[in-house]
Amino acid sequence: MQTIGLIGGMSWESTQTYYRLINQQVREQLGGLHSARLVLYSVDFAEIETLQHRGDWEGTARILGAAALALEAAGADFLVLCTNTMHKVASQLERAVAVPLLHIADATASVLEDDGVTRVGLLGTRFTMEQAFYRDRLEARGIEVLVPDEAQREVIHAVIYQELCQGVITPESRAAYLEVVHALAKQGAQGVILGCTEIGLLIQAGDTEVRLYDTTSIHAEQAVRRALGRD
Repeated sequence: MQTIGLIGGMSWESTQTYYRLINQQVREQLGGLHSARLVLYSVDFAEIETLQHRGDWEGTARILGAAALALEAAGADFLVLCTNTMHKVASQLERAVAVPLLHIADATASVLEDDGVTRVGLLGTRFTMEQAFYRDRLEARGIEVLVPDEAQREVIHAVIYQELCQGVITPESRAAYLEVVHALAKQGAQGVILGCTEIGLLIQAGDTEVRLYDTTSIHAEQAVRRALGRD
């Protein structure tokens, strides 16, 4: 079994989901008392969030690059960046270390391709929904990406930072998110990507008939497959 290097803390609310899912899946696949070999570097999200909203992406890359180097030194065979938004600096992380990075958008695209999805909605932070770094990765695989309108993007973004990253789950926000999901489906989306690792804490597949693609679950599953040599 390979050792997984997790760069977490963005936020820790979703990082704990990664830890749980990865260990559950290793136990399910290997049985008995098996659990995952992993090392975790958890950053202070307040520092990252401040730099994000200042537009200082190089500053975030320096913090995450140091985390990646620490995980490589600790014996990680590959890295999992436990956040969608910070894949904006994925290329900088890849240059910082010799071990590979399992890119969350690539993992998600593979599942969409397997399901025959060619048009998908995307929920996430404003950075993920509005900037090209994530959408381009999917569109390069032939997947058209739809994003919510301006007002909806503002709601999605605010709920992530003001509620989900702080462990706050409300029925009002769940209803607002599901309204956006259904609007994207009406525009022709064959499914909707939960493109922030906290969104799966708020809405799940049982909440709607629209297919939801939870990037946290997808990323964790593919990390386990790689660790066990089954990818």
